[in-house]
Amino acid sequence: MRLTKSMIILLISIIFLSMLLANVTNLLNTKQQRYQQKGFEKKYLQDSVFMTDKNYDLLWFLQISDIHISIFRDPLRIAQFKEFCDDTINVFKPPVVLASGDLTDAKTPDNIGSQQIQEEWIEYQKILTKLNVIKRTTWLDIRGNHDNFNVLNLQSTQNYFANYSIQGRKHARSYYYQLHKDGKIYSFIAIDACLQPGPRRPFNFVGLLDVDEISVIKNIVNQIELSNNDYTIWFGHFPTSCILSKELGIRSLMGRHQQGLAYLCGHLHTLGGIVPNMYTLQQDGFLELELGDWKDNRMYRLLAIDHGLFSFVDIKHGSWPVVLITNPKDALFVIPYKENLDTIKQSTHIRILAFSLVNIDSVKVRVNNEGWIVCKHVSGPLYVAPWNPQIYDVGVHTIQVFVKDIQGRTKHHSQPFSLDGTKLSFGLLPRLALMTNASTGFKVLFGIFNIISIVPLLVFKTLHYFTKDGKIGKPRTKRGILRLIVRKLWILSSIDRIFWPLIIYPIYLTVGPWSIGYIVENHIGAIFAWGIYVDGKFLPGSFTYAYGFIQLLTFQIPLTFILAHGVDYRFQNLVKKPGILSWCSKISLHLPFMFLLSIQILMAYFFWLAYGTLAFLIGPLRTWSVFIAIILWYLTLSLPEKCARDAATIWIQNVEPQMHCSVTEVNHELDFK
Repeated sequence: MRLTKSMIILLISIIFLSMLLANVTNLLNTKQQRYQQKGFEKKYLQDSVFMTDKNYDLLWFLQISDIHISIFRDPLRIAQFKEFCDDTINVFKPPVVLASGDLTDAKTPDNIGSQQIQEEWIEYQKILTKLNVIKRTTWLDIRGNHDNFNVLNLQSTQNYFANYSIQGRKHARSYYYQLHKDGKIYSFIAIDACLQPGPRRPFNFVGLLDVDEISVIKNIVNQIELSNNDYTIWFGHFPTSCILSKELGIRSLMGRHQQGLAYLCGHLHTLGGIVPNMYTLQQDGFLELELGDWKDNRMYRLLAIDHGLFSFVDIKHGSWPVVLITNPKDALFVIPYKENLDTIKQSTHIRILAFSLVNIDSVKVRVNNEGWIVCKHVSGPLYVAPWNPQIYDVGVHTIQVFVKDIQGRTKHHSQPFSLDGTKLSFGLLPRLALMTNASTGFKVLFGIFNIISIVPLLVFKTLHYFTKDGKIGKPRTKRGILRLIVRKLWILSSIDRIFWPLIIYPIYLTVGPWSIGYIVENHIGAIFAWGIYVDGKFLPGSFTYAYGFIQLLTFQIPLTFILAHGVDYRFQNLVKKPGILSWCSKISLHLPFMFLLSIQILMAYFFWLAYGTLAFLIGPLRTWSVFIAIILWYLTLSLPEKCARDAATIWIQNVEPQMHCSVTEVNHELDFK
């Protein structure tokens, strides 16, 4: 579906709110408590090593994510991806490149429908083969949700990942790759959490690891641990906050693997630029680092493991030179119990990686506000400068690097470091985005707004009956907006023909099917709030709850207030101020409803484009709600006098509720102010 800026902001707000509501208590636990619960001891994976100026025990590699190869839009996306595969890889010469999902866009020309488009996959494969990428590096790609739109299963003819990707020909889903260098073993574990079957948009936002896939990943970990592995990098498309698991949580599985340093992912696209640096240290003991998308932002990442210290920097395509300080490493990204700070304390040299399209002219470094020191070029991208770490053994310090290439391009980079274990904190928004559970948050939001849609009307209905029977007096409120809202909702709740549809519809959304149609390829399925049934399989509800929450927030609740205003206006016109409406009055009465109805019709149209005619016709969530709204609005405008009688008796001053008088007979006793 083509999203406007306001819709993007709404979706981002939903994600953030859901993450704030979900698993907040987990954030209150200290990392130390979580380590103790999992049986971690305060020990390191290896003894501290002596880090000098030698180009040894050092590995760097690249990550790119959310490429979204498209044949319909933004040709520059493909052109610059070719530059990345040619010039950028030629400069870095990485032994490994991680492509963490959404390799293709898989969206129809209208940007609303979704399906696998073979030409996009052919273009992806052609770029990698024509530019000899697979001969210059090991390209490790994995599926994202876009690569799984409208794919029934791994054997489907629509599963182009199996035919046109690099790793899909050998690995159907999760897999691992090991690299041997300088006597060390580096392992890369790819996590495929794509849904199976893979629905079309938008119900393919959250990933799932079933029991079988968890078992595969466990076996991979066991094989790696038996191989005397030194370092492990996990990568996949979905952040752990967007992965459902039917068994052991993926965070726990990653945390138990002591060689695992980081999990690299994409998918969230920096939440529209709101969280450009989406990083955190998970309480299970590993870094989780979301990389901004290539699609719109043209981001990629340089990573390095230098004598057991993990470092990285995110780079915008075309930005040169590129600088990465590997020693001393950034204090924000220290991984307790997996990295040994003694390695930094005992090191003899500051170590810097510098890259550019042309030769590097000079590299200078300084600590805090001390004088600049010219770095020595060792070999390749490695530059070093001698230092005495004992001078900086207390507190947080800043290291700055200045790099200049022979064409005059410069880069200034600085980062904090600490040798005494002083910890820095990640921002709140990145922690919420990566450490909470999005699915739980969506459920909570859906439940809360269902309650908001139903409970107030039930309360007013109950009060109306009690007041009518004389069991309680009419509630008194001060003049103002609160009295106005109470009056309108009270009157609405007394009109059964409008009240009950408004109550039943949100209840139905929690239990009944939202739509029945062709969910995946040519297979008919049913969409519920709590999951999707298709091809004899059940996909647990997750983003469906967010979709339902949007319906309640943007349609059900506004419709309730619009109908309350209409009923109140009709009530006053019948009881107190009969007459012909002016044009201004008609506009103020009808415009809010017409606007709301137009939005809902547009959303129903988008749903039709996404899932087809059958889903559109059998669609209580979108299509039927349009007709329900029209009928309720007609009933509101044509409300007969007898329907207003009950409401009138409650709002009459000094008249007993038992009096069986017509509304017009008590006009002079009404006070609506």
